[in-house]
Amino acid sequence: MRKQLLVVLAAAALTATAVPASAASAKPAVNWGACPADVAAPPQLQCASLEVPLDYRNPDGKKIIVEISRLPSTDPAKRRGVLLFNPGGPGGPGLAFPLTWANLGAPASLLAEYDLIGFDPRGVGHSTPVSCDLSPEQLLLAPKYAHNREEVVQASAAAKQIAQKCANSASAPILPYITTANTARDMDQIRAALGESKISYFGLSYGTYLGGVYASLFPDQTDRVVLDSVVGPTGVDVTTARRLAEGMHDRFPDFAKWAAVRNSIYGLGATPAEVTATFFKLADRLDQHPIAGLDGSLFRLGTHSLTYQTLTFPKLAQTWQALLDNQAPGPLQPPATGSEQSQRGTMISILCGDNAWPRSISTYQRNVAHDRAEFPMLGGAEANVWPCAHWAAQPLEPPVQFSDQGPSNLLLVQNLRDPATPLSGALETREAFGSRARMVTVDQGGHGVGLPYLNSCGFAAVTDYLVHGTRPEADKFCGAEANATRSLTPQQQQAADKIADQLRQY
Repeated sequence: MRKQLLVVLAAAALTATAVPASAASAKPAVNWGACPADVAAPPQLQCASLEVPLDYRNPDGKKIIVEISRLPSTDPAKRRGVLLFNPGGPGGPGLAFPLTWANLGAPASLLAEYDLIGFDPRGVGHSTPVSCDLSPEQLLLAPKYAHNREEVVQASAAAKQIAQKCANSASAPILPYITTANTARDMDQIRAALGESKISYFGLSYGTYLGGVYASLFPDQTDRVVLDSVVGPTGVDVTTARRLAEGMHDRFPDFAKWAAVRNSIYGLGATPAEVTATFFKLADRLDQHPIAGLDGSLFRLGTHSLTYQTLTFPKLAQTWQALLDNQAPGPLQPPATGSEQSQRGTMISILCGDNAWPRSISTYQRNVAHDRAEFPMLGGAEANVWPCAHWAAQPLEPPVQFSDQGPSNLLLVQNLRDPATPLSGALETREAFGSRARMVTVDQGGHGVGLPYLNSCGFAAVTDYLVHGTRPEADKFCGAEANATRSLTPQQQQAADKIADQLRQY
């Protein structure tokens, strides 16, 4: 355990409100220029670097860099402000996201209304990147599927190795400050640097929790806030990890129905029950005889990630088809982006720095036994031991609490069958925000609502609010649509694939 991290223990009682919201003082004008070479972007996407405090309790101390991007309003005469994005994670890079989102088919009125602002969160990509120097296997992070108590002990040992690598890395002095609350404070530094009194915000997946934290720490600086595919109000903690198995349970029937209709093509089963049986058959077979390094645990996790978007169902079916023929499939995970170390280092830091996780192996053994019985597809993995069980220090401050105190300007949008952020967590966040929020629930599976190629009712709710400020007077339900995944132009398909790949990494 490194000496630098031991110092953190002395600050464990610090409260979130002890860091003044006014720490984000006014900044000079942003000097926009070309984006970094690895950010594929046309000239209209501009980038800039901001200095922000590493530790907001000491705003004049050590500084780190946060890289931001801007897609300017297409009609300055109609511009009403800035729309800040976070595409999820934690650990997801965001510089290219405004352009990707615009290329999906964002309405012209929205592109005129706002400057679209992206950023790499602290620790990620071009924003003072961190690294835990993990091996390729450790970069997966998710614990192996445990079939028994002994396999939980084995997972604990593997998780401890990851935690120790973080504690022994060159980034160790920075990791305690890579938290959601500090990222929200960085967002307010961005707001001040842009000369804006308020910001609008679109957060996807983990970005919904980041947006909720910002709206809680800086309620008077929020304009129109959209939280899409909503994490529970406790953030990315042990409960959220376990909910991934619940999400798989909710979502998998959509794939089973889809595959059963196409049994003549893929041969995975003529009924949803037969497709489900094929899942367990393959998982059991791969546990005994992995194919090209793909064991039953990786098969389960890879199947889960390929249910995030309906447009990846064909790839999932082809993967199963190859495995049934004892052939090595293509990769289940998206292609490497070149910044995995910073993304995973940031993810671990936020997971372990936002909340205190259980330390006892017996707690995880009980959780695994319970979730494996209730959610047998994935429960034995997501309830298993994560590195936070062995993290070197307790969080610097308690989690930010959501409440109904503040302006009523939050719109939550949520699919009924989300494999990553299931409805149960979204309902808890909706309750926590009370009268501040409205929620639109969509009878749809998958991760993401506010994308134009999905449910038109859900997307319209997002754009009506961002463009016109029109929010439902009460919570709203959008019914299923037969053409839930529409035909896309080549540009839209490329953008959709980018978002699908990024979502599947977390």
